[in-house]
Amino acid sequence: MAADTLKIALVQLRTPDNQAEALAHAEPLVREAAAGGAQFVLTPEGTNILEQRRAKRLAAVVPQAEDPCVQGLAGLAAELGVWLLIGSAIVRGEDPGDERAANRSILVGPDGRVVNWYDKLHVFDVDLPTGERHRESESIRPGEHAVVARIPWGGLGLTVCYDVRFPHLFRALARAGADMIAVPAAFTVPTGQAHWELMLRARAVETGAFVLAPAQGGTHADGRRTWGHSTVVAPWGEVVARLDHDQPGVLYADLDLTQVGRARAAIPQLEHERRFAGP
Repeated sequence: MAADTLKIALVQLRTPDNQAEALAHAEPLVREAAAGGAQFVLTPEGTNILEQRRAKRLAAVVPQAEDPCVQGLAGLAAELGVWLLIGSAIVRGEDPGDERAANRSILVGPDGRVVNWYDKLHVFDVDLPTGERHRESESIRPGEHAVVARIPWGGLGLTVCYDVRFPHLFRALARAGADMIAVPAAFTVPTGQAHWELMLRARAVETGAFVLAPAQGGTHADGRRTWGHSTVVAPWGEVVARLDHDQPGVLYADLDLTQVGRARAAIPQLEHERRFAGP
């Protein structure tokens, strides 16, 4: 039976443009999170490398089993005895006919072994009103499968960043048993200011689940600026923890998992969905 309470820590990063430096950046913050009593630690999207220049990123990525940041963090989870979600790592895909990488969320158990993983379904191809242009599909191959992983405290739905704009994915994860849904992200500043908290709270209300959103923050080596503001939202939609800045740091939250059942009993929306014709 799942435990009713869980102490988590979201690690906010400003990931460099290579894996060795990324590990050196993330490791002390993960250690801080464990020392603070977190049983489950989550890092953001692009934990192992944050590099949007296509040629440089494609040249840098390696298979998951060879990535020094991924392997280093898995070993750290075992050393510290914590569950760790590497929010995402940019790793070489398994399809030899496709040179694009996978944007992969990796759940590591307290023994250091990979328990489950998820490849980001929705890639970020947008032209923002500010003039920013992003074509994630040029270097990232989208995934094909939604995932609900099992941890001792319940079901954990896995998503990455842009997935947060697709409510049907979150509803499907909740119906499949997700009590918590992770949204590791590297949100742009314009979209972060406008939509980050709004969408996180909406996804929590729509699913009656905790939403756990560790983020990248600040100006990175490739010139991109990310929003930060890592956030935890409860099933009723209230923000229970938040970093009000874009600096690297650790955000703690104590989750009462009985809130999931109470929220879903109060408004049983997951049971009320109906098929419909049209439009």
